[in-house]
Amino acid sequence: MLTGQQIDRAAENLKGLIRHTELIHSSYYSQVLNTPVYFKCENLQHTGAFKIRGAYNFLCQQPPELLAAGVVTASAGNHAQGLASAAALLECPCKVVMPEGTPLAKELATQEYGAEVVFFGSTYDEAVTHATRLAEEQNLLYVSAFDHELIMAGQGTIGLELLQDLPEIDNLLVPIGGGGLIAGVASAIKLKKPSVKIIGVEAACVASATLARRNGRPTHVSTRCHSLADGIAVKQIGELTFPIIEKYVDDIVTVDEEAIAMAIVSLMEKSKLVVEGAGAVGLAALLHSRKTLHKGHTVCLLSGGNLDVQTMSRVVERGMLAEGRYLKLRLEMIDMPGALAQLANILSELKANIFQVSHDRHKSSLPLGEAEVVLDLETRGPSHIEDVLMRLEDEGYRPEVIR
Repeated sequence: MLTGQQIDRAAENLKGLIRHTELIHSSYYSQVLNTPVYFKCENLQHTGAFKIRGAYNFLCQQPPELLAAGVVTASAGNHAQGLASAAALLECPCKVVMPEGTPLAKELATQEYGAEVVFFGSTYDEAVTHATRLAEEQNLLYVSAFDHELIMAGQGTIGLELLQDLPEIDNLLVPIGGGGLIAGVASAIKLKKPSVKIIGVEAACVASATLARRNGRPTHVSTRCHSLADGIAVKQIGELTFPIIEKYVDDIVTVDEEAIAMAIVSLMEKSKLVVEGAGAVGLAALLHSRKTLHKGHTVCLLSGGNLDVQTMSRVVERGMLAEGRYLKLRLEMIDMPGALAQLANILSELKANIFQVSHDRHKSSLPLGEAEVVLDLETRGPSHIEDVLMRLEDEGYRPEVIR
């Protein structure tokens, strides 16, 4: 079982190498939720996520001869960059196995830290299998993304920083993937201040911690799902992290994809913070969970901010759609001069802002003399959307909402 001494040692190992990340009080969310709300900004950490803490703590305690041969891991994102950066600091070769289809931005970021990237398989689990095979065949040291005490101890240093910066902390919301982050942070905090309530948050479509707690053991999630919180979309929680979570984590909640998207957009707009899906699940739970999670001084751990530009545009669109601030419509209209201007005037009267419009008169399914128009609109909420749809119907259009 992970000990406080291991976490304290990790803090010494990491001193001067990692960023003691900011704890930011949010006036906006404190007012909305009627309780003091803070963000622990690991999205501002070196490499853009907390992972470098555990990776460096693990590597720096290995025999030099093992490091000289090189290290290998499997990851599609933050662990890859964290390990690559840590390996560069210790001047040891690093190889990362990524699943096929990993975004180019993540591949390039990992290579920029000096790692060799190998692609294998279509899933994280397949990449792990190949990485462990490479470790045996090439005499490399395999580094787990989460299921090792030294990895957990490194992540636990976040808990020490929280207790130092906010001794009056009452609640902490932490993302759960494989469990290394929450196991380390929960241990650090509960060993020094047991009264703090630790709440784990995971994506509803890959709720491996919830399933493990229900079954009393780590259990593989069989459903196929692509989550905005890909950093925590782990099919099975760790064998070593699970008993620690059972001992120290008070509650586990899940959030759906719409809530995650809205939290990402909200953090950008209200706090000027770029946070990836996995890092935003804590705020998503605060804002959209059916449970009351925010009694007293409440901290959301923003675990990472590695949100590539393409994903960001899709997330923003999805978040605005979920909030009723974005509407995509398809409709047919008479193909004659002034018809499109008339439609634009109606939307202007309704104060619906046109982001984009496409006009097609050549579609074979259209009646002769008609054109199809697809509109991307900025709206002000669900009631505004209803007003737009009703007015268009009153004007003789047959609007179809595109999801």
